[in-house]
Amino acid sequence: MDFLQIEGKSVLILGVANRKSVAYHVARTLEEAGARCVHVVRDEDVRAATETLLEGRDVYTCNVEKPEEIARLRGALAAAGERFAGLVHSIAFADYSEGIKPFHETPRAAFLQAVDISCYSLIAVADAVKDLLEPDASVVTISISTTRMASENYGFMAPIKAALDSSLVFLAKSFSRFSRVRFNAVAPGLLKTSASAGIPGYVDAYLYAEQVIPRKTAVRTDEVAHAAAFLLSPRSSGINAQQIVVDAGMSINYFDADLVRRAMRPE
Repeated sequence: MDFLQIEGKSVLILGVANRKSVAYHVARTLEEAGARCVHVVRDEDVRAATETLLEGRDVYTCNVEKPEEIARLRGALAAAGERFAGLVHSIAFADYSEGIKPFHETPRAAFLQAVDISCYSLIAVADAVKDLLEPDASVVTISISTTRMASENYGFMAPIKAALDSSLVFLAKSFSRFSRVRFNAVAPGLLKTSASAGIPGYVDAYLYAEQVIPRKTAVRTDEVAHAAAFLLSPRSSGINAQQIVVDAGMSINYFDADLVRRAMRPE
C-alpha cells in the first residue's frame, strides 16, 4: 500500500553533503516510497564528493549566497521540464572559526552570512521555483527543537532558526494567494551529523541529551527523515506553517530525578 501517496512524484532536495546529511536521509526515505529526487548541492566540489552517493540522480549546483546562481538553477530546472510535488530545504551554515563567543560578541559578518544561508535561502529559492511547484506542493525545512533555550554550545544559530521558523508563516500566507503550497518544518533535537560535529562543545551536549531523553538514546537522523517524508506527502495536507518536533521526549525530561540527584550530589 502506498500510504504516503508520493510514488512517481518528484521532489527537489537541497542540502546533501555526505551520507550523514539530513537531506540524504530524507531523499532515501522518499525514494523507498517510490518518489524521484532531484538534488541541488553547493558547488562542483560537493557534486564530486557526492558523485557515488547520488549516482543515477539528477544533480544541480547552486551557491544560495549568490542570486545569479539561484536564477541559473531555476532556469536549468525549467529547461529540463521539471515539476515538483515537494521541496526540501536542509541548508544551514554558521562560521565558528573564531570559536564559540558570548552571544553579545557575535561577529556581524558571521551572523548575517548565517541568516543569508540558513534562512533567507528558503525565501529566495521558494520564490525562484514557485512556478515549478505543483499547486498543492509541500515545502519542508529543517529547524531545531527549540529556539527558546539559550544553548551556548549552539552559538548564534538558534536566533537564526527562529527567523526561519517565522518565515514559514509568512511564506505559507503569501503563497496562499496563488496556490495551496504548504510550508512546514521538522524540528529535531541534537543529531549526529558531520556539520554538528564541527561545532565546538557539541559532542558533550549530544551526550548530555542522551541522558535527558527518556529512552536514553539520541534522536536518529532517519527518524527526522520519516517526519519530513510525512510532511512532504498528501497525508499531511491539513498541516501548514507548523513544526513537528522530533526530540524523543527530551523537552519533557529536564528535571529527571536521577539527573537532578547527580547534579546536586555528584559522586
